[in-house]
Amino acid sequence: MAEVEVQGISKHFGEVRAVDGVNLATAEGEFLVLLGPSGCGKTTLLRMIAGIEEPTRGDILIDKLVVTHLPPRVRNIAMVFQSYALYPHMSVYKNIAFPLRTRGMDKAAIPAKVEWAAAMFGIEKLKHRKPRELSGGERQRVALARAVVREPSVFLLDEPLSNLDAKLRASAREELRQFQRRMGFTTIYVTHDQVEAMGLGDRIVVMNKGRIRQVGPPREIYHFPADTFVATFLGSPPMNLLEYAGTLVGFRPENFLPAEFVSDADGVVTYPFEITYLEDLGAETLVYGNIRERFHTGHVVSRLPGNVNVSIEAGRTYAFAASRRDLRFFDKSTGLRTEGSLP
Repeated sequence: MAEVEVQGISKHFGEVRAVDGVNLATAEGEFLVLLGPSGCGKTTLLRMIAGIEEPTRGDILIDKLVVTHLPPRVRNIAMVFQSYALYPHMSVYKNIAFPLRTRGMDKAAIPAKVEWAAAMFGIEKLKHRKPRELSGGERQRVALARAVVREPSVFLLDEPLSNLDAKLRASAREELRQFQRRMGFTTIYVTHDQVEAMGLGDRIVVMNKGRIRQVGPPREIYHFPADTFVATFLGSPPMNLLEYAGTLVGFRPENFLPAEFVSDADGVVTYPFEITYLEDLGAETLVYGNIRERFHTGHVVSRLPGNVNVSIEAGRTYAFAASRRDLRFFDKSTGLRTEGSLP
């Protein structure tokens, strides 16, 4: 295990600031997720930690040792890419063994290490196959086994599950998280998928335009977004935002329900909700519509769980409500969360 720290890291490509003055530190054994839209700088940041990209300015430390200008091979890191980058002419066994051979490990010790890594990911029976003979999930496991066979102090993952189908991606997430907890590697994981971020991360780093917008545990990021970008990037559908007297009032779709289903223990805010469209997804129903009144206007979404039985239809207006404790307030000009309130 190791601690990774970046101090004032920037990376410029001409006039483009891919990463712009980022400060960040992991804890030992932490699973840290870098989350953001395409082009936000998360992969560039990961590549600088790996030593593949040279920072324009700033420093990178691993276990308090400055490694900013050291090559990847001496940083004791392992990296898995989106493409897996397996050698097509090599068997699974040789792919896993390759980093051990390049490091000059005693040939007699290599088979036991390969067996250990293969068993960890349940691919012992695949050792003699070539990558073209494997499924996407099997190739992903081989890439992970090849990365961990060196027992690195830091594990870097760049969207390793994006090539898998939805069902396999869900099971791979579970396996990856269990493996990380078992091995205790400090892990930095890049994704644009908020489900992966919420399910995997001890903490999430939300990035946009080369800068960090918020860092925190998944529940904190989701329920207490630092600004309107985080509020609307995280969540599907995202947080609803209504204008109110120069302020933006936000609430999650699952917290906006027919008024009779909202507890008034902490007070409620009720709105006339003009429904335009209903989307029945089986386990839940998404209800789209508009709120139009003197001080509150906007297009909003409600998420009704399957056990909420209520008769509603498009083209009509109903009383929907949100508990005051679930409301969040943002400055309209800066987008930053504030300590606002409603009368």
